Amino acid sequence: MTAAVAEFTVDPWDPGYAAALAVEALAELGPTSAELVLDVERDAADWKPIDPPPGTETPEVLLIADGVRRIDARVWVHDPSSPMPTPGIAASFAAGIVECGPAGASLAAVEVGRALFSASAQTPEVKTPHATYRAERASGPSMDELSLALQRQVTQLEVDLAVRHRSRGDDLLLVDGPLRGRTHLPRTVGYIKTHHAAYLPGPQSSVVSTLSPGQRTPVFLMGTSWRRHAWYVRLPVGSAAPWAGIARCEAGAELPADEVVRLADALTLVLPSLAGVDYKDPRAPQNLVPIGGLEKLLRHRLGDPRLLYRALRGAAGS
Repeated sequence: MTAAVAEFTVDPWDPGYAAALAVEALAELGPTSAELVLDVERDAADWKPIDPPPGTETPEVLLIADGVRRIDARVWVHDPSSPMPTPGIAASFAAGIVECGPAGASLAAVEVGRALFSASAQTPEVKTPHATYRAERASGPSMDELSLALQRQVTQLEVDLAVRHRSRGDDLLLVDGPLRGRTHLPRTVGYIKTHHAAYLPGPQSSVVSTLSPGQRTPVFLMGTSWRRHAWYVRLPVGSAAPWAGIARCEAGAELPADEVVRLADALTLVLPSLAGVDYKDPRAPQNLVPIGGLEKLLRHRLGDPRLLYRALRGAAGS
C-alpha cells in the first residue's frame, strides 16, 4: 500500500511582517534573576575598568562567523491522517566565515541551506525550479517553536563551517551572537551587540558605564538556562550615552578562569580596530565591519525572496 503524501498550502500573508515584528519588538533593558559569580577575576567590591596589560598576545588569525535567516513563506502542512493542517515555515538560511589576519580580511567560507519546518511527521521536502526545501521537524506548531527550529539549523551550519575551516592551532573564532550551542568549540567567543537585560547588580553595572574605549569589565560567570563566562567591552564611539559602544562577550563555563582572562584581554585589544563606523552602519560601532560585510553578502546569497515565494506557491498549486 502506497503511503499518502502530505500536501502544503502557502499562507497569503507576506512572511516579512512576522519577521520584522520579531526583530523590532525589543524588550526593555531590565534586571534579571540570572545566577552570577562576580569574583572570577576580581572581588566584586573591587570591580573597575581593565586595560589589557602590556605584552598581551593577540591571535595571528581571527575568524568571525555569522549567520542569517529569512522566512520565505508561511505554510500549512496537510497530513492525511489529521483533520487539521499543521502550520509551518519555509525558510532560507546561510552562514559564513571571514578570516582577519595580517594581510586584511577575506571571505573564508559560505554555505546556504533551505528547509520547510513543521511539527508534522508528514512534513514534505519541497522541490521548486529555483530551490529545494528539505523537511525538518519542529518540536511544536507555535511560531516560537518553528523559529527555534530554524535558529538551530543556522547555528549548526555555523558550527559545521567552523569545524571544517579551522586548521590552525592559534586562531580565535568570534561568533556573532550568544555562544549557546557552540561552547564545545575551542578558542571560541560569543559576541553580543544588543542588550535586552542588565545582568549585573547596580555597583558592577555602573562600571560598564565608566568604561573607556578599549577597556573591559572583569570576567564574571553567569547562568540563565545555560552557564558561561562573560565580560563587557567598550568600542570607540563618539556618543557619551552610558552604554554607547558596549558589547558583551561570552566564553565557555568549563574554561579555566586564567584562560578566559587571556581571551578577554586579547579581544579587548583586537575589537576596536574592527569597530563599525556610523556613517556606514546604523549599528556602529558594535556591528563590526567584517560582520556587516558578511551579513550583506549572506543576505544576497539567500536569493530573491519574491521569486522563491512565487516558486513555493507554484509547487503548492496555489
